[in-house]
Amino acid sequence: MSKEEELNLEEPEIIYIPDEEGNEEEFEVIMKFEVETGQFAGNKYMMVVPVEVDEEDEETDEVYAFRYEEDGDDLQLYTIDNEEEWNEVEETFNTLVAESEQEEQA
Repeated sequence: MSKEEELNLEEPEIIYIPDEEGNEEEFEVIMKFEVETGQFAGNKYMMVVPVEVDEEDEETDEVYAFRYEEDGDDLQLYTIDNEEEWNEVEETFNTLVAESEQEEQA
């Protein structure tokens, strides 16, 4: 079994994020990465998708991004309010997705 196949067998990482009413919602972490260049270099980000999707909610492919910091077992999430930071995160995410798709096709 290749290392890549082993990675695909790993359990998905699940985190719980409270909504505006304080209800915890379940999200699956689909990617974690660190921005390596620009003014946000060194910041860590995670992309998450909701685990439970309402049948009425048609936006099932919605991906959320958060800046995060780890302190031991403690995870702090921060929303990305800055448009420049969001653009940097989106560009890095899209590049990483494109690279992984190219690797799969090779």
